[in-house]
Amino acid sequence: MTENNLADQAAERLEQDTTAKELLATDVDATENSRLPVPSTNPATNLIIADIVIRSLSVMLRDKVEEKVAKASFDDEERAKDLLNGRTIVTSVALYGASKLAMRSPLGLGLVTAALVGKSLYDRGRTVQRKRRSAAKHLTSTED
Repeated sequence: MTENNLADQAAERLEQDTTAKELLATDVDATENSRLPVPSTNPATNLIIADIVIRSLSVMLRDKVEEKVAKASFDDEERAKDLLNGRTIVTSVALYGASKLAMRSPLGLGLVTAALVGKSLYDRGRTVQRKRRSAAKHLTSTED
C-alpha cells in the first residue's frame, strides 16, 4: 500500500467516526455542550487534561498504598523502604504486565487473581512448614 492509500483509508474512517470528527472540529465549543466547567473550549484538550490528572492521581494513590502495605508488612520502616526501592526492572515490567492483563478483560483479571491467591497460599504454607520444623527441632533438642 502506498502512503496515499493509507491516507485515504484514514480519511474514510474519520468520516465514519462522528466522535473523532467532533473532537477534531475547531468550531466545537466544549463550554456549550458541558454541564461542568471545563478549562478549554476544545473537547480534545479537555480529554487530554482529564487523562493526565487521572493518571497522576492514580500513580500517587498507588505509591501511598504500596508504602502503607509495606510498612504494615514489616516492623522496621527501613526494611519497608528497601523493599519498595529495591525493585528490579524485571519486577517492574512484570508488575506492569500483570496490571495491564488484569485491567483489559475479566479473564485476565481472573488469571492474575488466581495467581496471586496461589502465591499467597504457597507463602502461608511455607511459613507453617517452617514453624513445624522449628518446633520439631526445638522438641528434639530439649529431649536430649
